[in-house]
Amino acid sequence: MSGGVDSSVVAALLKRQGHEVIGVTLQLYDHGQAVSRKGACCAGQDIHDARRVADKLGIAHYVFDYESRFRKAVIERFADSYVAGETPIPCVTCNQQIKFADLLGTAEEIGADAMATGHYIALRRGAYGPELYRAHDADRDQSYFLFATTREQLSKLLFPLGEMPKADVRALAAEFGLAVAEKPDSQDICFVPKGRYTDVIEKLRPEAAEAGAIRHVDGRLLGQHTGIIHYTIGQRRGLGIASGEPLYVVRLDAARREVIVGPRECLATRYIPLRQVNWLGDAPLSDTGLAIAARVRSTGTLLPARVFPGSDDRAHVVLEDDEYGVSAGQACVFYEDAGARARVLGGGFIVRETQARMDGSLAVAQLASA
Repeated sequence: MSGGVDSSVVAALLKRQGHEVIGVTLQLYDHGQAVSRKGACCAGQDIHDARRVADKLGIAHYVFDYESRFRKAVIERFADSYVAGETPIPCVTCNQQIKFADLLGTAEEIGADAMATGHYIALRRGAYGPELYRAHDADRDQSYFLFATTREQLSKLLFPLGEMPKADVRALAAEFGLAVAEKPDSQDICFVPKGRYTDVIEKLRPEAAEAGAIRHVDGRLLGQHTGIIHYTIGQRRGLGIASGEPLYVVRLDAARREVIVGPRECLATRYIPLRQVNWLGDAPLSDTGLAIAARVRSTGTLLPARVFPGSDDRAHVVLEDDEYGVSAGQACVFYEDAGARARVLGGGFIVRETQARMDGSLAVAQLASA
């Protein structure tokens, strides 16, 4: 129970269905920094809101202090990823390491039959076990952030809001008489005050703000920057350089502390290497690959592609057409097709290509052979 309307309605629904419900709220980061923030979660005021809802429902409520493990597993990794020139997505790591690993383990220890959350994703029972699908409410769908949830974890999870539109959830909150019925949704990254992630990174990793060169892909020195953490792949505005052509950030060289810029065509790629791949398909991937729809950013469209297995926990995706601005550290999530209610087949984290830029020939060759 994060203190928001979604998890509060989940608790109320389960209570109405006759389950014995225990509300659990995680205290993940500094109270003082979070109490006055609007649109946060797992923070000071949110903990009080969750407790008020539990009192209203007449259920037990506990607050677990996960601050140290959250800092190590999520915040520290977030900072390290930016310093390495990546664009991380800490919400995936939080779900993967904190909620569906540590907290789920705690739920099992206290004898719970299942753990329910307010995520917008549909969970169904298939012939080979639990299956994930995009949520009914496309505007709230959180499947991109839950690709790393394993089959074993899914067997112990419940997502009661996956088949509901947000408007119905708020209506239920009002029907249940919950004080959070009109509470704004959480926004941005929960532990980043006022959305300024660079402030957090500079505090944790001062070296991330070291100045360096801004270079054109042809090697020309175009200017200086005040830290690569201020730049993201695909960025065009705010580069701080003068040029007679539109230029985009095409690479971040953390070792040299350089921002590499170039024309838009330098951002094009079809080949996407992945690490920490979680596969939720019914059969193992074969060397010939599998036709999928891929999403390479949380707000991106579903792109026709094929996914191929790699060694250990690695794989790679080959897109049918060029995609621009694919960033290391983001996720590439696999869907069975591009439908509004498509099944989630897993995904992985995008890694930086060993070459400066693939010219697409390997991707085309693999598509042809498949």
